[in-house]
Amino acid sequence: MTVDLVTLLAQRLLEKKLALVSAESCTGGLIAAACTDLAGSSAWFERGFVTYSNEAKIELLGVEERLLRRAGAVCEGVARAMVTGALAHSRAQVAVAVTGVAGPTGGSPSKPVGTVWFGFAVPGQVITEKRHFDGNRAAVREATVQHALTRLLELLT
Repeated sequence: MTVDLVTLLAQRLLEKKLALVSAESCTGGLIAAACTDLAGSSAWFERGFVTYSNEAKIELLGVEERLLRRAGAVCEGVARAMVTGALAHSRAQVAVAVTGVAGPTGGSPSKPVGTVWFGFAVPGQVITEKRHFDGNRAAVREATVQHALTRLLELLT
């Protein structure tokens, strides 16, 4: 299914002459890997940032340290800052960012394991959304990749 989503996403980006950048925390580069598994992806995938630590989010994407201190890495504000930072630090016009709790540890009552915040940027709009995925670490990460690719396709339609 991921291959089909990536193929459709590639076609859509190429049709629109747009490039994609990813900024990933909980997925550790799985979105970029899914995109670059497709031969010829250099025509539409510009770059990927794996910003697992808060320091990486600050240094590579320009996420404000006080936001991370105040709200933690898994929140709407960080997802928005990650996606806008990815655009600002790349040559792409479309971006996706993910930050979440993949588990099995790290959850809290307000941010249980499986909580993921997404940021999407397409020409003219930035969208954030929160999702919760069930399952183990691998399942949460895979569901995050699937949702990211699916929503990008929807937003580019």
